Amino acid sequence: MSTHAPPPADPVKLRVTHFAAMKREARRIAVATAYDAITAAWCERAGIDLILVGDSLGNTALGYETTIPVRLEAMLHHAAAVARAARRAFLVGDMPFMTCRVSTEQTLVNCARMIQEGGMEAVKLEGGSEVAPMVERLVTAGIPVMGHIGLLPQSVHQRGGYRVQGRDQQTARQLRDSARDLELAGAFSIVLEGIPAPLAAEITRSIQIPTIGIGAGPDCDGQVLVLSDLLGMIDGPRPKFVKSYATLHDQAAAALAAYADDVRAGRFPTAEHSYGAEA
Repeated sequence: MSTHAPPPADPVKLRVTHFAAMKREARRIAVATAYDAITAAWCERAGIDLILVGDSLGNTALGYETTIPVRLEAMLHHAAAVARAARRAFLVGDMPFMTCRVSTEQTLVNCARMIQEGGMEAVKLEGGSEVAPMVERLVTAGIPVMGHIGLLPQSVHQRGGYRVQGRDQQTARQLRDSARDLELAGAFSIVLEGIPAPLAAEITRSIQIPTIGIGAGPDCDGQVLVLSDLLGMIDGPRPKFVKSYATLHDQAAAALAAYADDVRAGRFPTAEHSYGAEA
């Protein structure tokens, strides 16, 4: 018998107000990425609270080394696929590199497309205090925004790689200020990525909106993992903060090898898998 907790029985569609209540009631928020209708359906069946259509699809699905080459059109394509399969989970779409940095007008247009064409219910922007005015403008326009501070994958070239942020007093202060400024701008939640656990705990206590951790320790209000890491879909080393709950890479490779062997040996298809002449 499984010892895992069952998915929530409540079928009510989740909204930003639910996450505010979860923060107040100290109920942890389960977040996972998804990139198509199949993976979104998995998340729905598992009772995941928030599905993030992350630009991490650049690494996991499109074969890029970073998220930077991911275009808005690609995000819209994958977001719409996720939206077709999700019913309960709240849906957030990542805004890819430079789509929210050129001008306020272009940012509004791009984010509106993520809601209208992508079927998302909120957008996620990387950046701290410097993007707070843009966050405020989006929220004023009626678009919910999730913030993202700490390790910023879209700034990998500027920051010299994927490095933990906030280990010195200056950057720790900047992260505290950024969390406060994003909250004041109206963000409904903030992702804390690659931040020392004590600092993430401090930030979580200091603001009224939920924090979602990834590589930020156990004291955030929720946690997010990239689906391919969570399910062990890709072979190779994983970051320290990743816990893989399955090894689908091995299972899928074994299944495909068994299929190929059956085809080559003439064991598939058999009569069981074939149509007869009868009507």
